[in-house]
Amino acid sequence: MQKYVVNFSQVDKDDIDLVGGKGANLGEMVKAKIPVPEGFIVTSKAYFDFISQNKLDLKIDHLLSHLDVSDSKALLVQSKKIQGEILKAEIPLEIIKEIINSYKNLAGRTDLYVAVRSSATAEDLPSASFAGAQQTFLNVLGAREVVESVRKSWASLFEARAIFYRAEKKFDHLKIAIAVPVQKMVQSDESGVMFTIDPVTNDKGYIIIEAIYGLGELIVLGEVTPDHYVVSKKDLSIIEKKVVSQEKQLVKVGRNNKIVKISKAWSERQKIDDKIILALAKIGLQLEKHFFFPQDIEWAIEGKKLYIVQTRPVTTIQKVEKQRQQNLQLIGQKLVSLVSGAAASPGIASGPATIIFSAKELSKIKKGDVLVAPQTKPDFVPAMKRACAVVTDKGGRTSHAAIVSRELGIPAVVGTMEATKIIKNNLIITVDGSKGEVYKGAVKFTSKTLPFTDEKPIEEFLKTATKIYVNLAEPDKARQLASKNVDGVGLLRAEFMIAQLGIHPKKLIEDRKEKIFIDNLKAGIKEICQAFYPRPVVYRATDFKTNEYRNLKGGEKFEPVEENPMLGFRGAMRYIKNPDVFNLELAAIKSIREKEGLNNLWLMIPFVRTSKELFEVKKLISKQQLTRSKTFKLWMMVEIPSNVILLEKFIEVGIDGLSIGSNDLTMLTLGVDRDNQEIAWAYNEQDPSIDKLLEEVIKTAHRFGVTTSICGQAPSYYPDLAKGLIELGITSISANPDAIDSVRRLAYTVERELVRKKDGKN
Repeated sequence: MQKYVVNFSQVDKDDIDLVGGKGANLGEMVKAKIPVPEGFIVTSKAYFDFISQNKLDLKIDHLLSHLDVSDSKALLVQSKKIQGEILKAEIPLEIIKEIINSYKNLAGRTDLYVAVRSSATAEDLPSASFAGAQQTFLNVLGAREVVESVRKSWASLFEARAIFYRAEKKFDHLKIAIAVPVQKMVQSDESGVMFTIDPVTNDKGYIIIEAIYGLGELIVLGEVTPDHYVVSKKDLSIIEKKVVSQEKQLVKVGRNNKIVKISKAWSERQKIDDKIILALAKIGLQLEKHFFFPQDIEWAIEGKKLYIVQTRPVTTIQKVEKQRQQNLQLIGQKLVSLVSGAAASPGIASGPATIIFSAKELSKIKKGDVLVAPQTKPDFVPAMKRACAVVTDKGGRTSHAAIVSRELGIPAVVGTMEATKIIKNNLIITVDGSKGEVYKGAVKFTSKTLPFTDEKPIEEFLKTATKIYVNLAEPDKARQLASKNVDGVGLLRAEFMIAQLGIHPKKLIEDRKEKIFIDNLKAGIKEICQAFYPRPVVYRATDFKTNEYRNLKGGEKFEPVEENPMLGFRGAMRYIKNPDVFNLELAAIKSIREKEGLNNLWLMIPFVRTSKELFEVKKLISKQQLTRSKTFKLWMMVEIPSNVILLEKFIEVGIDGLSIGSNDLTMLTLGVDRDNQEIAWAYNEQDPSIDKLLEEVIKTAHRFGVTTSICGQAPSYYPDLAKGLIELGITSISANPDAIDSVRRLAYTVERELVRKKDGKN
């Protein structure tokens, strides 16, 4: 077996630590029989061993230890130093041999052109895209050139933009690795990007496809403005087509990639015909269903064959709701439109325009400026972070400028054609990223209406009897979410915080470093409790499965290999068998409540198979002197059919509340693993059997005076299901962050209708 290289077919979503987000997604697509160009992946282990054997970790740590990433010049200097060290270091012979052998197996008897891409282990995740942070090398020919391109990919992990991004996301530079997928090169006649959600409005009912001639780099970088097609998911009909003239394309000429002109006759044509648009849309639906999350997909066509080059989760879904709560009002003048283009990132912002044409001018962008440029590049990210809005001459809704602006939550208008010519430096302008308009002058905002939609004005903070909580995993999002109209955190997942630490808790116990685990967990929970105080924060005790625990450092020593981890050693049973780890969690909870005075922290126990298990877990909690009270509530997850069938028995053990985990409950009731592509189509949270179980839980809880909640994704995506739960009298709904306001509005409407009906009867 090879140590440093794997084929796409050998990896899947559980191998992010080995092959990065991009590599894991390629493996998933191969298993789902998506048309992916053949290839292999140089793993993160190769990178780590290269760094270790050359003792580069010490040099990197020294160069970054006191770096202020907001200082663009200093950042660039240290970046160049680190990349220089990597580019001159010796690659271990064993790694070189494996790369060459894999390339020869892929190429056959003659050399083959390949694309060499980056796949960082913190890249293409739902929480962070790292769009364009590392380099891609196209049309690489020959084994030695592939080895050198891999080395350059490793070095690109320390591009200035990548260092800046990791610092912003609080990722440890030395814990992040980079894997390198190597794929057969697609000499695309047409290429583009597809979103299985409208990336500007977050409307899940549409698929957005953008297309250009030639290689896809120009669309991602925003060098050209693409055709724009919108497909309805409901009936796969094409409901919008915007064809844009394209004057140049990137193609292979000899051994190099060159930009060449396109004849006028071809430049104004629709880039791909309707048949291809619908074929792409069907693949988009298949990928969204496979990954259970909206996807950002890169595609290419060579000859008449369609390929999917890569897919990643859309990372900007949570940004839109905040932008929708702004309203535009003129200050003493009528709006005068300067330029218009594609609405690329929603919201409105005003500020002085600063025009830049290259990365050398980034220092001109001050906090609150509107960045105006021909297009943005990955190097622009630090400046975009300071800007209040972005306007570009070129590019579409899937360009770098659009993607990064949405991730940063700032308005953007792209593809204006003439912004850098029309707009003058220091002119105060207003960018309306929802309409694609740039106006002269400044505006003020109110938050009493929802602009740019057909919705009528509503009050921002509606009151409802049904409490609306939020599902939360990342402490750095706590303050932003706490400012919304939300009653608390109904599901605080610990797994993200522990995964960030990256070490199996049993290894820390073995090494007598339990305090590291407690302090790390305590810091994250404390930040969230402070942000939401005095609103409750319901902490769900760890529900790692064995395969997830094995991914942590030291995990292989302590975790068994299970055929079906979902039904394996997890939840309450783990606390009973391994109380030492559970006690660390309880110690963190107790310290936060007693020493920090944050008594809004509650506890929830997941995956409780029997009432006896619940009883044993309660004994462990009591030993830590944590007692149920007015300020400390104990909840139990309802996610196993036995929880519903014998709910009275569980309640009799003594709990304050129930929270329905609709994801696991649906899988275990229908006997469907939603991660199994062969049967995932049968997964349905709106199945009548699930409706019956939800009704039974709420009615039984009412009878015994226990509160009820739901924290699965179902009420965030299915308004009819949420409506039914509210009508049954569920106490609270814990929604995904992007659904807080829509679920609150739904609860408000349903409750008003219930009161009206009740008054009518009386």
